[in-house]
Amino acid sequence: MRARVLALCALALALAAPVQAERVVAGLSQEAIAITTNFAGSEILVYGAVQRAAPPPGAEPLEVIVTVQGPSQPVTVRRKERRFGIWVNADASRIDAAPSFYAVSTTAPLAQALSQTEDLRHRITLDQAIRAVGTGRSDQPMFNAALIRIRGEDGTYQVNEGAVRFREQTLFDTAVRLPANLTEGDYLTRIILTRGGAVVDLHEQLIPVRKVGLERLIYNLAHERPLIYGILSLVIAIAAGWMASAVFRYMRG
Repeated sequence: MRARVLALCALALALAAPVQAERVVAGLSQEAIAITTNFAGSEILVYGAVQRAAPPPGAEPLEVIVTVQGPSQPVTVRRKERRFGIWVNADASRIDAAPSFYAVSTTAPLAQALSQTEDLRHRITLDQAIRAVGTGRSDQPMFNAALIRIRGEDGTYQVNEGAVRFREQTLFDTAVRLPANLTEGDYLTRIILTRGGAVVDLHEQLIPVRKVGLERLIYNLAHERPLIYGILSLVIAIAAGWMASAVFRYMRG
């Protein structure tokens, strides 16, 4: 009897709660990514629709932001200076956590689609995704910018403004390119609806990225049985050298 009363109370509270005017329903073209010996990168298609319980509020347009974030790791950024004609490491700063991969795709420029307050709350832009806590450095933004520039050049950091296609303020889709040098782990995909710079709804989904086949075998062997891995590497190197020498002698003879 008591359980029935509690269930009825919960139902009454749910019915009394305000219905969310707009929410996102989204999907991904891939549920998981396998890294094999011939892995050359991949592409994820993010698609979805906007569900509405009422007409769109106000005149502000609805925007969509899609982010894909790889596992975060500490990283040290070094600044080089030219001294006596030689480039040397002059200074360094350690960043506590930087995503191994990060892509941001939007329907409009980020400054238009997202307010600074919401960016601080949800950590959407690259500047917010990189965490350098307690460094006490006044020039820390310079090191963060250097990391973003370096990883932007190799494709592991991406900002694709206008890459999300929005059709009739209801359907949207975009493609996110993943490079070949992916770090193994869970990749967090977020689809964010904003209006007037404020976040209206947010949908999250994890994409596992794992090594498979020979890649997995070698990785596990190197990390779990380093002695055996070292011995096998030495044996293979010796065998390869012996075979090369035998082939060379045969060609000469």
